[in-house]
Amino acid sequence: MAKDNKKPKVSPYWIYGIIIAVFISIQLFSGGFGDSTGSETTPAQFLDYLRKGEVSKVEIVNKREARVYLTKEAKDLEVHKNSKPNSILPSVSPTPNYKFEFGSLENFEDDVNETIKEYNLNTELTYETEQNVWGDFLLTLLPFVLIIGVWIFIMRRMSSGGGAGGGGQIFNIGKSKAKLFDEKSDTKTSFKDVAGLEGAKEEVQEIVDFLKFPEKYTSLGGKIPKGALLVGPPGTGKTLLAKAVAGEAKVPFFSLSGSDFVEMFVGVGASRVRDLFKQAKEKSPSIIFIDEIDAIGRSRGKNNFSGSNDERENTLNQLLTEMDGFGTNTNVIVLAATNRADVLDSALMRAGRFDRQIYVDLPDVRERKEIFEVHLRPLKKEETLDIDFLAKQTPGFSGADIANVCNEAALIAARKGKKAVNKQDFLDAVDRIVGGLEKKNKIITPDEKKAVAYHEAGHATVSWMLEHAAPLVKVTIVPRGRSLGAAWYLPEERLIVRPEQMLDEMCAALGGRAAEKVIFDKISTGALSDLEKVTKQARAMVTVYGLSSKVGNLTYYDSSGQSEYGFTKPYSEQTAELIDKEISDIIEEQYKRAVKLLSENKDKLTELAEVLLDKEVIFKDNLEKIFGKRAFEKNEILGDEEE
Repeated sequence: MAKDNKKPKVSPYWIYGIIIAVFISIQLFSGGFGDSTGSETTPAQFLDYLRKGEVSKVEIVNKREARVYLTKEAKDLEVHKNSKPNSILPSVSPTPNYKFEFGSLENFEDDVNETIKEYNLNTELTYETEQNVWGDFLLTLLPFVLIIGVWIFIMRRMSSGGGAGGGGQIFNIGKSKAKLFDEKSDTKTSFKDVAGLEGAKEEVQEIVDFLKFPEKYTSLGGKIPKGALLVGPPGTGKTLLAKAVAGEAKVPFFSLSGSDFVEMFVGVGASRVRDLFKQAKEKSPSIIFIDEIDAIGRSRGKNNFSGSNDERENTLNQLLTEMDGFGTNTNVIVLAATNRADVLDSALMRAGRFDRQIYVDLPDVRERKEIFEVHLRPLKKEETLDIDFLAKQTPGFSGADIANVCNEAALIAARKGKKAVNKQDFLDAVDRIVGGLEKKNKIITPDEKKAVAYHEAGHATVSWMLEHAAPLVKVTIVPRGRSLGAAWYLPEERLIVRPEQMLDEMCAALGGRAAEKVIFDKISTGALSDLEKVTKQARAMVTVYGLSSKVGNLTYYDSSGQSEYGFTKPYSEQTAELIDKEISDIIEEQYKRAVKLLSENKDKLTELAEVLLDKEVIFKDNLEKIFGKRAFEKNEILGDEEE
């Protein structure tokens, strides 16, 4: 029978055992292997024994402790029966009967000598200096033992194989942290769970097809794409698409985040990149998915004044090398997701690395209906619930927002003790998410409430009368979140916007401040959010979209998104003055227009404000009773604006 020459692995628990043994040794050595120095007493009792002539010798140790030796006759007395030394080891030298610590050595010596002289005693006074060599040595050694023990413990925790016998994996810190999904994994997400995003789904489905049937494409001389980048706003479903690919591909799928490459140790990020691609090539055909790739893929050499980004840049360099180092038929595809494609390094974006950029946009009304259908499946809802209506009430909502609306509606229905979720619960959920929590108990003075009512009525009046402004569907003066009042609109979902549409929207936004001016001949700070919105719109008209006749057909928009004009503006000081004046003129013109409209309809504005003060919440029907039907109705798709 052949001998097994493998050396047995040393258990890491031996290390902890050694540390404990060191502590015990220190206690034993420092204590002299047991208490063999006599019973405890006090200086007063000692002096009493000394006066009676019962002490034969007093030994002062290290100038702080006194050890008392009794006479032979005194040891036999009943009072000293318990003073015999109690040692765990035999002693070759006499052991004291008592011991105690004193304060001042000089005072103690004076007391002893005076007592000996006064009572004419033969008591001997001696001095001793003891050194615990082993104890001092072990105490000196202890910090080093602790440091080594803690270091081994930390390295084992950082190691991926941190169980007993895993000492050989201490340096696994440089290994990839990617989570592997394959045909053995219980990955339930499929393309059926991804609603909307038809174009993006088609692209990623083709990637799965590349890996399943590569000959279909390579037989004609084509090459399989090496990478695809999913780009879009937060919450639009980029990571969900990747999960669906993992569920559908039935090939090894390595998933990790860009931050998983980042570590405090130099060179770890690059090492993890190498290990990740090594594993992927070994299991090809396979897919690598890097979520939030902008964590390591930012442009190199920008804003790097201190050199602090060297480690991140080394990681990016290694990623670039690995992606471009694939052979033609390695069958490894890299998927990545980001909502900051503008900050990614141009070398990462070039063809041959990420051959395709798949834009995942916010869903339109049809796609929102499909997303609602997915998230409504697990809910107990009323059978008459109109999903088309819900889709129209949520313009600009992402898939994640819609999921949140469905969940919030279920919570609201449960809070009210309902058996099913109905239409009103969803409307309340939209209000809760967009406007914030209602604060009905917020303290507000009658004058402030009146000002808020006229402010919101001003918005409603102006938007109802302008053709291109979004009409109001609901107004409330119940405080929500940080706002004292809120108004929900019915905007069109436009792909292009014309100047007259932007101007009407700006005029409606300024209707609140204009109403305060018309009714009270005063203005307040309540229009902050309106002014912010209007200023941004006016600046965009002039500097981004080139819609100003004075500035001309110019744009100063930087599509790369590197900075807002950087350190130098791309126009002269004279142009800057012209831009500022044009922005101010546009806003003032719309403000005067709003004041004129409200002045001509002051009676209707007052009537609407009184209704709002009485009911606190009004709807489209209240506006129709006062103003009549609009001659220009729009598609009723609910949006909102807050004060």
